[in-house]
Amino acid sequence: MKKFNFRKVLDGLAAASPVGSSGGGSGSGAGGGSVHPGGTAGAAGTPREEIQETLTSDYFQICKTVRHGFPYLPTALAFDPVQKILAIGTRTGAIRILGRPGVDCYCQHESGAAVLQLQFLINEGALVSACADDALHLWNLRQKRPAILHSLKFNRERITYCHLPFQSKWLYVGTERGNTHIVNIESFILSGYVIMWNKAIELSTKTHPGPVVHLSDSPRDEGKLLIGYENGTIVFWDLRSKRADLRAYYDEAIHSVAWHHEGKQFMCSHSDGSLTLWNLKSPNRPFQTTIPHGKVQRDGKKPESCKPILKVEYKTCKNSEPFVIFSGGLSYDKPCRRPSLTIMHGKAITVLEMDHPIVDFLTLCETPYPNEFQEPYAVVVLLEKDLIVVDLTQSNFPIFENPYPIDIHESPVTCTEYFADCPPDLIPVLYSVGAKHKKQGYSNKEWPISGGAWNLGAQTYPEIIITGHADGSVKFWDASAITLQMLYKLKTSKVFEKQKVGEGKATAEIVEEDPFAVQMMYWCPESRIFCVAGVSAYVIVYRFSKHEVNTEIASLEVRLQCEVEDIITPEPETNPPFPDASSQLPSLKSLSGSTNTVTCEGTMKDSIPCLSVKARPVRMPPGYQADLVIQLVWVDGEPPQQITSLAVNSAYGLVAFGNCNGLAVVDFMQKTVLLSMGTLDLYGSSDPYQRQPRSPRKSRQFAAVKGSRKLSLPTDLKTDLDHVNGHCTSPTSQSCGSGKRLSSADVSRANRRGPGRPPFRKAQSAACMEISLPVTTEENRENSFSRSRSSSVSSIDRDSKEAITALYFMESFARKNDSAVSSCLWVGTGLGMVIILSLNLPASDDLRQSEPVVVSPSGTVLTLKGAVLTFACLDCMGTLTHRPYEVWRDPHSADDGDKTRKRKLVMHSPSSSQDMGDHQFAVICSEKQAKVFSLPSQTCLYVHNITETSFLLRADVVTLCNSVCLACFCANGHIMTLSLPSLRPLLDINYLPVTDMRIARTFCFTNEGQALYLSSPTEIQRLTYSQEMCDNLQDMLGDLFTPVETPEAQNRGFLKGLFGGSGQAFDREELFGEATAGKASRSLAQHIPGSGGIEGVRGAAGGVIGDLTRARIALDERGQKLGELDERTASMMASAEAFSKHAHEVMLKYKDKKWYQF
Repeated sequence: MKKFNFRKVLDGLAAASPVGSSGGGSGSGAGGGSVHPGGTAGAAGTPREEIQETLTSDYFQICKTVRHGFPYLPTALAFDPVQKILAIGTRTGAIRILGRPGVDCYCQHESGAAVLQLQFLINEGALVSACADDALHLWNLRQKRPAILHSLKFNRERITYCHLPFQSKWLYVGTERGNTHIVNIESFILSGYVIMWNKAIELSTKTHPGPVVHLSDSPRDEGKLLIGYENGTIVFWDLRSKRADLRAYYDEAIHSVAWHHEGKQFMCSHSDGSLTLWNLKSPNRPFQTTIPHGKVQRDGKKPESCKPILKVEYKTCKNSEPFVIFSGGLSYDKPCRRPSLTIMHGKAITVLEMDHPIVDFLTLCETPYPNEFQEPYAVVVLLEKDLIVVDLTQSNFPIFENPYPIDIHESPVTCTEYFADCPPDLIPVLYSVGAKHKKQGYSNKEWPISGGAWNLGAQTYPEIIITGHADGSVKFWDASAITLQMLYKLKTSKVFEKQKVGEGKATAEIVEEDPFAVQMMYWCPESRIFCVAGVSAYVIVYRFSKHEVNTEIASLEVRLQCEVEDIITPEPETNPPFPDASSQLPSLKSLSGSTNTVTCEGTMKDSIPCLSVKARPVRMPPGYQADLVIQLVWVDGEPPQQITSLAVNSAYGLVAFGNCNGLAVVDFMQKTVLLSMGTLDLYGSSDPYQRQPRSPRKSRQFAAVKGSRKLSLPTDLKTDLDHVNGHCTSPTSQSCGSGKRLSSADVSRANRRGPGRPPFRKAQSAACMEISLPVTTEENRENSFSRSRSSSVSSIDRDSKEAITALYFMESFARKNDSAVSSCLWVGTGLGMVIILSLNLPASDDLRQSEPVVVSPSGTVLTLKGAVLTFACLDCMGTLTHRPYEVWRDPHSADDGDKTRKRKLVMHSPSSSQDMGDHQFAVICSEKQAKVFSLPSQTCLYVHNITETSFLLRADVVTLCNSVCLACFCANGHIMTLSLPSLRPLLDINYLPVTDMRIARTFCFTNEGQALYLSSPTEIQRLTYSQEMCDNLQDMLGDLFTPVETPEAQNRGFLKGLFGGSGQAFDREELFGEATAGKASRSLAQHIPGSGGIEGVRGAAGGVIGDLTRARIALDERGQKLGELDERTASMMASAEAFSKHAHEVMLKYKDKKWYQF
């Protein structure tokens, strides 16, 4: 157990210690807890007041809020025609209930067993689920979070089919043995009435009819039950007389049965692709047999067999021909045809081809009564990966536009970002540019699944979720008020040329099948700058514009891999800081836009990017438009490594990214590369490991192994790489490529900058030697989360590279003696090193486009345990300092043609704009610990060792209740929050086991106590760690049940009432009740009371409904206890009778005997 209150005095210790050891010294003394200031913490040792922190543990609680997306692996479908809500069951035991947009509820069976079938109690606010573990469950939908009221577990038989007649409280349950049981829905107790299979079939039948595949009562007479068996046997059972009225046989297996509404005929679908129509008056054979998709034989023989028709529905219309709708049944001679739904209306046959296999479908009708004209108006089709609704009222059968966010998985999600409380103008702007790309041809009718009620609730701040996908697309979603709606879709692959068949081998060997997969995203909502890093080692910078533009795409190539030289000699101090042009980037592009490619002997690739940027002008619609593409290139036959960190700053006009080889900084305003250098060179003279040069060895060449790189965590690094050589010099600027010709001013600027203004100078000759760094590779991260990495000096000798794992632009104190903040880039590495780089920006905005930006080392190096994950900056009052940004302006605005218009920059957050103070706090979190430093003194004020045996997957500094905290998600499933700046633990709950790599890759925190992750390949799960939101969640969720009058049944007329059967006189209670049918065997099924009773009372506690619910639960419990008492009494009576009988027998035996006869 961690001890969090361990204190240590740090009076001026770090201020008096060397730069390289200030972080490490304080960290080593932290032990297993937090280090708190005991006195001074300033640069000069002056005492400072401790910041009053407002957050306490009472502000935190974790609960899941809502799940978005398509239900993963769906298995079952149900619809309530009065409430107009839809339920979908899945293979993982989940149920999703959907109504009008905003009404979306997720439930989960504790057993996790697959849902076989769902049945609504129509307009009753309840749902019955049948699961693969042979259990029936009754769900109460009259509360915002449905819960199970009753369960019934079958012990000896397996459930295959269920049927609940409209307005009935008796559920028919068919089993694999062919028996039919009856369950009382109110008490969830089995009736003693059983239809045994051997009673249903004829005595002369020698074979078992198979499982029950269909159950339905006759629309004409509720006292008659139609039972369909798998082998083709159909039994029409009279429930009153307990015998079969008629039996029908067909030589093909039955898959489904559908009634005509008059109850005189029914239709069956079979395994040979045939439909048979049967009349109750002549059950010997079907009076009509058709194979809709079978080829008609010339000689008049029966059409050839087709694939099975898995389900058929037979729906009648008052003013037109009936609809016959079925799935499957296609011809075998077309194996490549897609799954289809066939709609037969009169003589017209329409085949609707689907993109995915059909799981189930339902026809939506105007009436819930089975004995009236059905008047179908739509078909809901549940596919394996989609949900579509077809409009039957129009002859071309268009589909409805789906309002649910069920296309999250259109391409697999590879990364996510979540932004709460973002600028309010973003959502309408993104929606306006996204609406122009919507598809046409949808039905003009309203979405038919319109049940439930939903309101905005108290939470009104705007939220945006961004998802990156394997096909290179990026989707922006409006996530406000726990809903999700698509705003805008960006296709990043459009900046690249399409790879022709056969060309892919030349460039895309580092990825398998998704070369455009989005690996990382960075978004600045204020400036609307958006940046993506792709799996093929490229970065694209996007600017937002409301105007369409036709322009060429600027591109740069960066060589970010150091080569080992055969002979290394110390460089004299008089040498120029950069070698001549021949040893600089071989991929510098000439003014004509052509590439000078250096190719070594053989087929070794060098200076070639993985993808080709389009060289011709490209039409860019309104929205996000590519401003610059930066690609890493091959080096000596070694492919570029995937990007592990990314940061952009619109105020500085810079983008920085790193991988396991080093760091690159690019000026996207001037389209130049400012820095491209190995990680080791970033230290300069401040290398904390004091590594000694070793004898150089020749570089090993590795041929690219096809398929050896897979998209995984951003920190997925390769182990079989070349050694790092410190002799990696950086070019200052690189020409803009891909067709954009440089002006003479650009050329003179590049020439002026090249040799004269190096961003880095060599600080020591030892950096020129080949050095192996401590191991940070994560080859086993996919397989195990229990490994802990060591950053000790003993691991230095291993062949590996130090990855750049975190980047952060901020206004900060770069050095100890700084008196004012300046522009900085904080760099975090996989070894826990933090390097601060100074950014020398032009003094005025007028010079920004012409004067160079200089990146130089500050000499400051801080240390933590484990790879660095995140940075943040607090002002002297403990308020989170916002990163500098440029206020958005349209780069292609028509009303402002002057390109020299001034940029509007916001350098500090509004709360601290008047006075930044003379110091600030830097918050740094690694995967092992968190530290807070006071700047400029670089004193480590607080340390908290978060985990020893595991490591963090995600850490974010977030705002909550007008304060700030550090939120962490650990690989062992713990979600933690720490106060800032004191790093006091506020929350630590083992909540989310990392059962899948997907969770680790997509989990992210955001402001206002919210977080999300991908719970399945198709679903986003949102959760909150805020107590306030947990308390208000009930008000934010939609209502599944709303009071609706059940429509009245049509007047049947005198003659129909006289001759239409005796359905109305049928009393199921009298027939199935305990008084008549007796009790079922207790060993057949076990009743399990649900936990939803009390929750149901709470959910409905607003008045009479609450009282009725309480009374019903009390009666159920009393009835259950009385039942147990009754059983005990009966057992005692039976025992007493047996004893009396035995005593009587003994008495008779010895009655007439004399005493001497004993």
